[in-house]
Amino acid sequence: MEEAYTSFAMVYDMFMDNIPYKEWCAYLTGLLQEEGISDGLVLDLGCGTGSATEILAENGYDMIGVDYSEEMLEIAMEKRAESGLDILYLQQDMREFELYGTVRAVVSICDSMNYILEYQDLVQVIRLANLYLDPGGVFIFDMNTEYKYRTVLGQSTIAENREESSFIWENFYDEEERINEYDLTLFIREDKVCGTEGKTEGKKYLRFQETHYQRAYSLDEVICAIKEAGMEFVAAYDAFTREPVRENSERMYIIAREQGKSKTNN
Repeated sequence: MEEAYTSFAMVYDMFMDNIPYKEWCAYLTGLLQEEGISDGLVLDLGCGTGSATEILAENGYDMIGVDYSEEMLEIAMEKRAESGLDILYLQQDMREFELYGTVRAVVSICDSMNYILEYQDLVQVIRLANLYLDPGGVFIFDMNTEYKYRTVLGQSTIAENREESSFIWENFYDEEERINEYDLTLFIREDKVCGTEGKTEGKKYLRFQETHYQRAYSLDEVICAIKEAGMEFVAAYDAFTREPVRENSERMYIIAREQGKSKTNN
């Protein structure tokens, strides 16, 4: 977790331009509205470069974004400067995050929760979400499934070549440990790294390497973690539907509700 998204942050949005963030956020907003949350303060946990955070802010939510990567947050703040949206960004480890008060909802998408490699750390993240939620608030997050790691990503190599940068993404899935290792090799054009685009000539590329790790959790494990953390399990869906998680689901969405606070005392 500590090594993730350093060099890759520079080109993350470029290589993630195939992710339909607006459609994903429309689905997420629909889930929030079904829980009675159409406005108010929302925490985006593992916000990355703020693509989803910006869309949720445009949809009327007062957004806080938390991410561990300083490099990713720098890009998120550049977007905020361009959009003029009122978003608070905090550099924090999601296993130890702290807020100034409570929020109506916590959300975490783009498989950020899979970066939590230990079950007890997963419990801790959910426990913190419960702590900082308003009474009856919800925590909605997605996860890549074990099926996806085992049959789609596992032992595969993905490569992409573009004018400004290229990458080689090698996957190694350990079925016993249920850990997927991503080895990223990046070749980024020098002027892109130095911020001198259009000012320097030449096609020199700089090479960077990163290793990421994600863990697969079964739905049963996630439900146990939610209950151990003191939250109420509400629902689990096959991503972007209202259907139950299937054996071949590649991504699942989980909804948990705050427990332990009295509405009359808040």
